[in-house]
Amino acid sequence: MVLNYIWIGFFLIAFLIATVQLFMGNTDVFPAIMNSTFDNAKTAFEISIGLTGVLSLWMGIMKIGEKSGLVHVIARWLSPLMVRLFPEIPAGHPVFGHIFMNFSANMLGLDNAATPLGLKAMEGMQELNKQKDTATNAMIMFLVLNTSGLTLIPVGVMVYRAQMGAAQPTDVFIPILIATAIATLAGMIITSLYQRINLFNRAIMTFVLGICAVVSGVIWIGTQVDQETMNKWSTVVANILLFSIIMAFLWAGIRKKVNVYEAFVEGAKGGFETAIRIIPYLVAILVAIGIFRASGAMDFIVGGLGRFVEWCGGNADYVAALPTAIMKPLSGSGARGMMVDAMQQYGADSFVGRLSCIFQGATDTTFYILAVYFGSVGVRKTRHAVMAGLLTDICGVIAAIGVAAIFFG
Repeated sequence: MVLNYIWIGFFLIAFLIATVQLFMGNTDVFPAIMNSTFDNAKTAFEISIGLTGVLSLWMGIMKIGEKSGLVHVIARWLSPLMVRLFPEIPAGHPVFGHIFMNFSANMLGLDNAATPLGLKAMEGMQELNKQKDTATNAMIMFLVLNTSGLTLIPVGVMVYRAQMGAAQPTDVFIPILIATAIATLAGMIITSLYQRINLFNRAIMTFVLGICAVVSGVIWIGTQVDQETMNKWSTVVANILLFSIIMAFLWAGIRKKVNVYEAFVEGAKGGFETAIRIIPYLVAILVAIGIFRASGAMDFIVGGLGRFVEWCGGNADYVAALPTAIMKPLSGSGARGMMVDAMQQYGADSFVGRLSCIFQGATDTTFYILAVYFGSVGVRKTRHAVMAGLLTDICGVIAAIGVAAIFFG
């Protein structure tokens, strides 16, 4: 229901802003809006079709993992933690293995692998769902932790900074890591409050401390090497781990005398079906976002925020970077464009340029994830998923501003 109101709101706000602009003499606004609808509908279709191959690959690999029993082994290993964060899912259920694989791919920055693994996890949770059109608590917790965007090494952001001429492209690495870790912990706490989950137990506290230890370790390593070495080894290590996972699944299948080829083909068939199923949901959300941008609503909101902050006597230096923060829950490519634009306009090493990079790395594309993941299993009633996801995004934005002020203010 919340997503329905937000979707309608995009159209209404865009229409009002565009109408005002038309009366002010901007006759190009409505043609721009209509061009945006066609372009974004095409983009949604291309994204879905582009996902087909990747979805087929990873769903095939996961089917091998299921038949070999490796996913069950991972699930049993994770049960002490997962049954507390996801109490609706029975202990040792294979879906825990899929959830773990998805989180691991996200932390390594492997988006192409994370999406199909996440969709596989959603399918598993949907099998346990008694109300097929309504999101379960487990689904919502899973999606909120996804939207928090915890990534250990934000290679993409650092590459863009290098291309934009930053003196030290990796100087945002530690701030991004701190901001995204805060967003992840905030998302866990917010969703737990909604779902009345007790976080004060040994398994969850060990997990939280583990995240802190890993983040601290990555931060320490990041201070010991230069930008070129960090980019090189982060990419190499992530892809070695990914290929090792594939080989582990194949080896487990061979060891259990599974016909791995047939198992792969069986699982891969579901990739195409899933890619087709998410097209309507992607078209709906991307067209609404495109209209919102093309109408000038985004510029209007950012300008208004800047004037409000100045009127309150606050420092409005960070407001110029807010387009990236506002766009990130809506569109990953749109947020990247805003980040690059901020670095072009203000300089890659300016406070605004650096803050826009931290915004980009602090959280993930909430509405895109909700549309794709819920759409893949036919869930229409999202309950508190949107609110929890947006509150997590807000925590990530606040953390990014605070961290940027400490490091670069």
